[in-house]
Amino acid sequence: MAAHDQHQHLSLCFCDLMRLLWALVLPCVCLSLLLTLVLVLLLLGVRMWLRGRRRARWAQDGGPAVAFFHPYCNAGGGGERVLWCALRTLMHRYPRVSFVVYTGDQGVTGEQILEGARQRFNIRLPRPITFVFLRHRGLVEAASYPHFTLLGQSAGSMFLAWEALTALVPDLYVDSMGYAFTLPIFRYLGGCKVASYVHYPTVSTDMLSVVRERNPRFNNADFISRNPVLSAVKVLYYCCFALLYGLAGSCSDVIMVNSTWTLGHILALWRSPSRTSIVYPPCDVQAFLDVPLEGEDEDEDGWEQLGRELGSGEEEEGAGGRDRKCHSIVSVGQFRPEKDHQLQIRAFRKLLDRKEEGPTGQESLRLVLIGGCRNQEDEERVLMLRGLCQELGVSGRVDFKLNVPFEELKKELVDATIGLHTMWNEHFGIGVVECMAAGTIVLAHKSGGPKLDIVVPYEGGQTGFLADSEDGYAAAMATILALTPSARLEIRRSARRSVERFSDQEFEACFLAAMESLMTKLER
Repeated sequence: MAAHDQHQHLSLCFCDLMRLLWALVLPCVCLSLLLTLVLVLLLLGVRMWLRGRRRARWAQDGGPAVAFFHPYCNAGGGGERVLWCALRTLMHRYPRVSFVVYTGDQGVTGEQILEGARQRFNIRLPRPITFVFLRHRGLVEAASYPHFTLLGQSAGSMFLAWEALTALVPDLYVDSMGYAFTLPIFRYLGGCKVASYVHYPTVSTDMLSVVRERNPRFNNADFISRNPVLSAVKVLYYCCFALLYGLAGSCSDVIMVNSTWTLGHILALWRSPSRTSIVYPPCDVQAFLDVPLEGEDEDEDGWEQLGRELGSGEEEEGAGGRDRKCHSIVSVGQFRPEKDHQLQIRAFRKLLDRKEEGPTGQESLRLVLIGGCRNQEDEERVLMLRGLCQELGVSGRVDFKLNVPFEELKKELVDATIGLHTMWNEHFGIGVVECMAAGTIVLAHKSGGPKLDIVVPYEGGQTGFLADSEDGYAAAMATILALTPSARLEIRRSARRSVERFSDQEFEACFLAAMESLMTKLER
């Protein structure tokens, strides 16, 4: 009898517990459904409001508008050259379409930005464009997020996209800087067709490998790489972020990537092969190809002398009577951490160490670092690099040239002996192509676009050299300087012939082919 009462008591307790849970869960479910309905109605209301603004803009402009999202359009890098070439190409092909650039640059006018593009890239647009100046570019600055930088910048880009969308609602939105999380904002809220040109995946399997293997790099701090628990947490963070990144990127109607390396990662993450194609970025190779390859025979004695000195480190009597022309090693790239200018400076120091102090050798070599500074962080990085030059004792042989006009860039490359590139997994490498077109012998990092697309044999001929360490770079530079003039000339000629694949004309044809399906719908 007691056991029966106990069983009945337990049954009553269980029933009471279920009733309590039901009493709590049912209101929560109803509240969740209500909030979801309110959110859906709110999003539909916002979408209808933005569509109304687009119709009003269409009535005012008398035609469709294509907007490019490029918060750093006044910078001087390869991504900006893609922007201006893309605009010029579409303007020539679609004269009835108006064009807009969302930019976060402050303190400059649209006319000054266009003049900067003309000076740096030798690009003139056939007609005016509209600039929408965004006030909150700091939301996508890496410096704003000392921790969880990728997540912070991506969330910030969504808020910046909202600012852009509410300022002007286009018919076609093009993300030309790689802010994939802006794509769903314009597609689902703005009701726009969306396209993207991806220079570099925000997250990649290579980044995951770096963290898993606990290798310290610019995006994997030493204190994380030394700690297995923090490394495991970061791998999980990257995996979750990669999933979100893939979902955002898959919203794009047209996906263009700049290299074979980028294509592999985007296909793995965005999983949209039918909408994805390679469009090599435009390189102003013709301006360099117009300059003939000269001077090889004239400097033969000086080259052989310098090569022997750097290759063997031996002094030869009578060296003072040899040619003492200054041979420059030129690097072209924005002063960002991933460009790894420190590696260039340290490798240059090791190259100089291959020759003892003397009247020739070291004095006949200079390292020239050419690049653009986007913001205060980049300017501080240049100061740090200058300090490294002082520390290594090479400040007198290293020149920094910031935000130089195109003609000065062209002169430096044409006069250079070696074109230096050190970025690990560079997505493409416009600077590498420009060096090859100018007739310099390229020494690039053995990874990414330079390895897969650029510094590859062409018609059976060698087009340059690859390295991946300080000693490797120093040895390769010494090897280049030790080559005979005829061997150097043959490499330069092969390299020049190969870069026609990356001309403005090739970019225009491929870009128009990729965009045609979207652009033709706008003119209907």
